Amino acid sequence: MSRKTKIKIFRIIIAVIAVAIIIGVLIYLIPVMKNLSTVEGQEAFKNKVNDSGFIGLLMLFGLQVAQIFLFILPGEPIEILAGMCYGGWGGLLFITISVCIITTIIFFLVRKLGRKFVYDFCDEKKVKKIENSKVFKNPKKVEWILIILFMIPGTPKDLLVYISGLLPIKPLHLILISTFARLPSVVSSTFAGNTLMKGEWKSSLVIYGITFLLVGVVIFIINKFDKSKATEEALKSIQEDIK
Repeated sequence: MSRKTKIKIFRIIIAVIAVAIIIGVLIYLIPVMKNLSTVEGQEAFKNKVNDSGFIGLLMLFGLQVAQIFLFILPGEPIEILAGMCYGGWGGLLFITISVCIITTIIFFLVRKLGRKFVYDFCDEKKVKKIENSKVFKNPKKVEWILIILFMIPGTPKDLLVYISGLLPIKPLHLILISTFARLPSVVSSTFAGNTLMKGEWKSSLVIYGITFLLVGVVIFIINKFDKSKATEEALKSIQEDIK
Protein backbone atom coordinates (compact mmCIF):
# COMPACT_ATOMS: atom_id res chain seq x y z
CA MET A 1 0.00 0.00 0.00
CA SER A 2 1.44 3.38 -1.03
CA ARG A 3 2.03 6.24 1.39
CA LYS A 4 -0.65 8.41 -0.26
CA THR A 5 -3.20 5.61 -0.04
CA LYS A 6 -2.47 5.21 3.67
CA ILE A 7 -2.91 8.97 4.16
CA LYS A 8 -6.25 8.90 2.33
CA ILE A 9 -7.47 6.01 4.47
CA PHE A 10 -6.32 7.85 7.59
CA ARG A 11 -8.19 10.99 6.54
CA ILE A 12 -11.35 8.99 5.80
CA ILE A 13 -11.18 7.35 9.24
CA ILE A 14 -10.73 10.73 10.96
CA ALA A 15 -13.58 12.20 8.89
CA VAL A 16 -15.90 9.36 9.94
CA ILE A 17 -14.91 9.82 13.59
CA ALA A 18 -15.48 13.60 13.34
CA VAL A 19 -18.91 13.15 11.78
CA ALA A 20 -19.77 10.56 14.46
CA ILE A 21 -18.77 13.04 17.18
CA ILE A 22 -20.92 15.76 15.59
CA ILE A 23 -23.91 13.42 15.42
CA GLY A 24 -23.30 12.36 19.00
CA VAL A 25 -23.10 15.97 20.19
CA LEU A 26 -26.31 16.84 18.34
CA ILE A 27 -28.16 13.83 19.76
CA TYR A 28 -26.92 14.82 23.21
CA LEU A 29 -27.85 18.51 22.89
CA ILE A 30 -30.92 18.60 20.60
CA PRO A 31 -33.40 17.75 23.41
CA VAL A 32 -32.43 20.94 25.25
CA MET A 33 -31.71 23.06 22.14
CA LYS A 34 -35.41 23.00 21.21
CA ASN A 35 -36.28 25.40 24.01
CA LEU A 36 -33.39 27.85 23.82
CA SER A 37 -35.77 30.76 23.33
CA THR A 38 -36.95 30.37 26.94
CA VAL A 39 -35.07 31.11 30.15
CA GLU A 40 -35.75 27.58 31.35
CA GLY A 41 -34.40 26.13 28.10
CA GLN A 42 -31.22 28.20 28.34
CA GLU A 43 -30.67 27.05 31.91
CA ALA A 44 -31.23 23.41 30.87
CA PHE A 45 -28.69 23.80 28.06
CA LYS A 46 -26.05 25.23 30.41
CA ASN A 47 -26.64 22.40 32.86
CA LYS A 48 -26.29 19.85 30.07
CA VAL A 49 -22.95 21.35 29.00
CA ASN A 50 -21.70 21.58 32.59
CA ASP A 51 -22.65 17.95 33.19
CA SER A 52 -20.53 16.86 30.20
CA GLY A 53 -17.46 18.39 31.90
CA PHE A 54 -14.03 17.46 30.56
CA ILE A 55 -15.47 14.89 28.11
CA GLY A 56 -17.49 17.61 26.36
CA LEU A 57 -14.42 19.84 26.20
CA LEU A 58 -12.35 16.99 24.79
CA MET A 59 -14.97 16.18 22.14
CA LEU A 60 -15.06 19.80 20.98
CA PHE A 61 -11.26 19.89 20.86
CA GLY A 62 -11.33 16.69 18.78
CA LEU A 63 -13.58 18.40 16.26
CA GLN A 64 -11.20 21.37 16.18
CA VAL A 65 -8.27 19.03 15.49
CA ALA A 66 -10.17 17.36 12.63
CA GLN A 67 -11.14 20.73 11.22
CA ILE A 68 -7.66 22.27 11.20
CA PHE A 69 -5.36 19.26 10.90
CA LEU A 70 -7.29 17.65 8.04
CA PHE A 71 -9.44 20.63 6.97
CA ILE A 72 -12.40 18.30 6.37
CA LEU A 73 -14.91 20.49 8.20
CA PRO A 74 -15.75 24.21 8.01
CA GLY A 75 -14.57 26.09 11.09
CA GLU A 76 -17.65 28.27 11.71
CA PRO A 77 -20.01 25.54 13.03
CA ILE A 78 -17.45 24.47 15.62
CA GLU A 79 -16.88 28.07 16.66
CA ILE A 80 -20.63 28.66 16.96
CA LEU A 81 -20.98 25.48 19.02
CA ALA A 82 -18.15 26.66 21.30
CA GLY A 83 -19.99 29.95 21.81
CA MET A 84 -23.21 28.13 22.59
CA CYS A 85 -21.53 25.82 25.08
CA TYR A 86 -19.15 28.20 26.85
CA GLY A 87 -20.44 31.69 26.04
CA GLY A 88 -18.90 34.32 23.79
CA TRP A 89 -15.69 34.90 25.76
CA GLY A 90 -15.34 31.29 26.92
CA GLY A 91 -15.83 30.00 23.38
CA LEU A 92 -13.35 32.54 22.06
CA LEU A 93 -10.74 31.47 24.61
CA PHE A 94 -11.29 27.78 23.84
CA ILE A 95 -11.00 28.23 20.05
CA THR A 96 -7.96 30.53 20.37
CA ILE A 97 -6.04 28.08 22.56
CA SER A 98 -7.02 25.14 20.34
CA VAL A 99 -5.92 26.93 17.17
CA CYS A 100 -2.62 27.92 18.75
CA ILE A 101 -1.84 24.34 19.83
CA ILE A 102 -2.82 22.70 16.54
CA THR A 103 -1.11 25.34 14.38
CA THR A 104 2.12 24.89 16.33
CA ILE A 105 2.04 21.11 15.84
CA ILE A 106 1.34 21.36 12.09
CA PHE A 107 3.98 24.04 11.49
CA PHE A 108 6.78 22.11 13.17
CA LEU A 109 5.70 18.85 11.52
CA VAL A 110 6.03 20.59 8.14
CA ARG A 111 9.42 22.03 9.07
CA LYS A 112 10.64 18.61 10.23
CA LEU A 113 9.10 16.35 7.58
CA GLY A 114 9.28 18.78 4.66
CA ARG A 115 7.32 19.16 1.46
CA LYS A 116 6.40 15.51 1.17
CA PHE A 117 4.34 15.78 4.35
CA VAL A 118 2.43 18.78 2.93
CA TYR A 119 1.87 17.03 -0.40
CA ASP A 120 0.39 14.03 1.42
CA PHE A 121 -2.33 16.18 2.96
CA CYS A 122 -2.78 18.88 0.32
CA ASP A 123 -3.08 19.11 -3.45
CA GLU A 124 0.56 19.05 -4.61
CA LYS A 125 -0.03 21.23 -7.70
CA LYS A 126 -1.82 23.93 -5.71
CA VAL A 127 0.83 23.95 -2.99
CA LYS A 128 3.68 24.26 -5.50
CA LYS A 129 1.94 27.09 -7.32
CA ILE A 130 1.41 29.09 -4.14
CA GLU A 131 4.83 28.24 -2.73
CA ASN A 132 6.60 29.33 -5.93
CA SER A 133 4.62 32.56 -6.27
CA LYS A 134 6.87 35.64 -6.05
CA VAL A 135 4.72 37.33 -3.41
CA PHE A 136 5.08 34.37 -1.06
CA LYS A 137 8.86 34.24 -1.49
CA ASN A 138 9.43 37.76 -0.22
CA PRO A 139 10.29 37.58 3.53
CA LYS A 140 9.45 41.27 3.98
CA LYS A 141 5.93 40.94 2.64
CA VAL A 142 4.87 37.39 3.42
CA GLU A 143 3.85 38.14 7.03
CA TRP A 144 1.57 41.05 6.11
CA ILE A 145 0.08 38.99 3.30
CA LEU A 146 -0.65 36.09 5.66
CA ILE A 147 -2.23 38.43 8.23
CA ILE A 148 -4.70 39.69 5.64
CA LEU A 149 -5.39 36.26 4.19
CA PHE A 150 -6.12 34.86 7.65
CA MET A 151 -8.47 37.79 8.35
CA ILE A 152 -10.52 37.39 5.17
CA PRO A 153 -13.58 35.14 5.58
CA GLY A 154 -13.60 32.20 3.19
CA THR A 155 -9.85 31.89 2.58
CA PRO A 156 -8.44 28.37 3.14
CA LYS A 157 -6.80 29.21 6.48
CA ASP A 158 -5.94 25.63 7.36
CA LEU A 159 -4.29 25.07 3.97
CA LEU A 160 -2.28 28.24 4.65
CA VAL A 161 -1.03 26.76 7.94
CA TYR A 162 0.49 23.83 6.04
CA ILE A 163 1.97 26.00 3.28
CA SER A 164 3.38 28.51 5.79
CA GLY A 165 5.79 25.84 7.00
CA LEU A 166 7.43 26.07 3.57
CA LEU A 167 7.56 29.87 3.48
CA PRO A 168 10.26 32.28 4.74
CA ILE A 169 8.60 33.09 8.05
CA LYS A 170 9.66 32.63 11.67
CA PRO A 171 7.75 29.96 13.66
CA LEU A 172 6.57 32.33 16.41
CA HIS A 173 5.37 34.89 13.86
CA LEU A 174 3.31 32.31 11.95
CA ILE A 175 1.78 30.90 15.14
CA LEU A 176 0.77 34.38 16.30
CA ILE A 177 -0.61 35.30 12.88
CA SER A 178 -2.60 32.08 12.51
CA THR A 179 -3.97 32.39 16.04
CA PHE A 180 -4.85 36.08 16.22
CA ALA A 181 -5.43 37.21 12.62
CA ARG A 182 -8.45 34.92 12.43
CA LEU A 183 -9.91 36.44 15.61
CA PRO A 184 -12.51 38.62 13.79
CA SER A 185 -14.07 35.49 12.30
CA VAL A 186 -13.83 33.56 15.58
CA VAL A 187 -15.28 36.43 17.63
CA SER A 188 -18.25 36.79 15.30
CA SER A 189 -18.95 33.04 15.40
CA THR A 190 -18.56 32.45 19.16
CA PHE A 191 -20.61 35.50 20.11
CA ALA A 192 -23.19 34.60 17.46
CA GLY A 193 -23.35 31.17 19.06
CA ASN A 194 -23.88 32.78 22.44
CA THR A 195 -26.73 34.96 21.15
CA LEU A 196 -28.25 31.97 19.33
CA MET A 197 -28.25 30.10 22.63
CA LYS A 198 -30.35 32.94 24.03
CA GLY A 199 -32.69 32.81 21.05
CA GLU A 200 -31.51 36.20 19.74
CA TRP A 201 -31.23 35.35 16.03
CA LYS A 202 -31.20 38.97 14.83
CA SER A 203 -28.31 39.83 17.15
CA SER A 204 -26.26 37.01 15.59
CA LEU A 205 -26.76 38.47 12.12
CA VAL A 206 -25.81 41.94 13.36
CA ILE A 207 -22.59 40.56 14.91
CA TYR A 208 -21.61 38.90 11.62
CA GLY A 209 -22.45 42.04 9.65
CA ILE A 210 -20.39 44.35 11.87
CA THR A 211 -17.41 41.95 11.89
CA PHE A 212 -17.32 41.58 8.11
CA LEU A 213 -17.66 45.35 7.69
CA LEU A 214 -14.72 46.05 10.03
CA VAL A 215 -12.55 43.41 8.33
CA GLY A 216 -13.44 44.89 4.95
CA VAL A 217 -12.44 48.39 6.09
CA VAL A 218 -9.09 47.17 7.47
CA ILE A 219 -8.29 45.26 4.28
CA PHE A 220 -9.28 48.26 2.14
CA ILE A 221 -6.97 50.57 4.12
CA ILE A 222 -4.04 48.14 3.90
CA ASN A 223 -4.53 47.64 0.15
CA LYS A 224 -4.75 51.42 -0.28
CA PHE A 225 -1.23 51.83 1.10
CA ASP A 226 0.15 48.69 -0.55
CA LYS A 227 1.58 50.27 -3.69
CA SER A 228 3.10 46.99 -4.87
CA LYS A 229 -0.33 45.30 -4.85
CA ALA A 230 1.34 42.23 -3.32
CA THR A 231 -1.65 41.39 -1.13
CA GLU A 232 -4.05 41.65 -4.04
CA GLU A 233 -1.82 39.35 -6.10
CA ALA A 234 -1.54 36.84 -3.24
CA LEU A 235 -5.30 36.76 -2.72
CA LYS A 236 -5.87 36.25 -6.43
CA SER A 237 -3.38 33.39 -6.42
CA ILE A 238 -5.11 31.70 -3.46
CA GLN A 239 -8.58 32.13 -4.96
CA GLU A 240 -7.46 30.62 -8.26
CA ASP A 241 -5.96 27.61 -6.51
CA ILE A 242 -9.00 26.72 -4.42
CA LYS A 243 -11.37 26.67 -7.39
